[in-house]
Amino acid sequence: MKNSTPLKIGIILLTGSIPAFAGNVANGMFPPIDQAKVHLGKFLMFDKILSGNKNISCASCHHPLTGSGDGLSLPVGEGGRGLGIGRNTGVAIHKIHERVPRNAPPLYNLGAFEFTQMFHDGRIDTDQSKPNGFSSPAGKQLPQGLENPLAVQALFPVTSPAEMAGQVGENLAANMTAANQLSGESGLWNLLAKRLQAIPEYVDLFKTTYKSVHSAKDITYVHAANAIAAYEAAAWQCTDSSFDRYYQCKADGIDPLTIASPNAIIGANLFYGKAGCSECHSGYFQTDHKFHAIGVPQIGPGKGDNAIGYTDGHDDFGRERVTGNPDDRYKFRTPSLRQVAQNGPWGHDGAFNTLEGMVRHHLDPVNSLNNYDKTQAVLPSRADLDSLDFVVQDDLARRHNIANAIEIDPISLTDTEVARLLDFLNALTDQSCIDQRNTAPMRVPSGLAVFD
Repeated sequence: MKNSTPLKIGIILLTGSIPAFAGNVANGMFPPIDQAKVHLGKFLMFDKILSGNKNISCASCHHPLTGSGDGLSLPVGEGGRGLGIGRNTGVAIHKIHERVPRNAPPLYNLGAFEFTQMFHDGRIDTDQSKPNGFSSPAGKQLPQGLENPLAVQALFPVTSPAEMAGQVGENLAANMTAANQLSGESGLWNLLAKRLQAIPEYVDLFKTTYKSVHSAKDITYVHAANAIAAYEAAAWQCTDSSFDRYYQCKADGIDPLTIASPNAIIGANLFYGKAGCSECHSGYFQTDHKFHAIGVPQIGPGKGDNAIGYTDGHDDFGRERVTGNPDDRYKFRTPSLRQVAQNGPWGHDGAFNTLEGMVRHHLDPVNSLNNYDKTQAVLPSRADLDSLDFVVQDDLARRHNIANAIEIDPISLTDTEVARLLDFLNALTDQSCIDQRNTAPMRVPSGLAVFD
């Protein structure tokens, strides 16, 4: 980490180390809220009808009661039961086949226009050179009409055997996924749309929401994805933290110390100064939207990659999986720090169970990687799954590969300075987004259980 230069936000530039905001800069950063679309998306987000075996919803891993994630290091997907840290790995023939290889990313503020890439490796990206305006794993199968990257993202968990589709032979959706039949009349997304077409309440909701839907047969999964994105963008727009209010007070000529604590201000000066955090965590949402290798310990089953000399697939090469460039190996997207105190565990694979642990990792990443405390991993135990959780981390050569890719330099901070940084990170919390019980429905139109 190096000392950062002054940060420009909007048209205001201060000579000090902390950036300034001109009024409520959140205005214009998000698309207008379509209440009908949000209402429909709220049901779809929590409805298990979109999973192959009808036993998991999008909200199972992205829930308002668990910081828009699931509270686990790695998600327990299709086959698991329960919510958050109480979720189990399933039983008998319904048990999960593997842990989902990466942490369920928090969804705060992802509806803002500046978020053009999705997933830890950015495999969904806005790309106007493509016929539908986006790059994605679906390639030419990606349908037209998707409104934003968040809507594109909503198409993919339903295609993952570990997340929502289920295993080959269990259901038609899983079989279609295995055969890469995603789009078209015989594709997975059309199959899920037909499920929605068969539910009268959904038909009425889609007709109310979309002018292009006149009858059940007009409903597509693109309509559903756009509605889910609208819900996520509205429910998790969190831009009224004490950090924001501090600068609003300054703009209004009010003493900002009535809003922000002195300790948080000291932490902000460290963040934008000596600690160099803003070198990557820059801008209004504290992210440069780039990809960096910071040496987070690799836990879980991996993504199928193989370091030289290995064939077990337990490595995760991160951004390289998208670009094919070996220089991108072990790089992951810089997360936004809004609501960061709420969305643990932290890291692309949830390796750190405390925010302080994540901060201290940045200060000396090689030492942190080599001396990782495995008790920080929040993983429901099952012997066969446990045996894979630390295969890479326990291998000196593989760990050495991760360490060699680290881009950030060690930095020395006192315990008091670390505490002040944490005060600042907590000041990025919008208090109105802590209790979000009202963003979850008590029922869904399919009649399937919402909470189990």
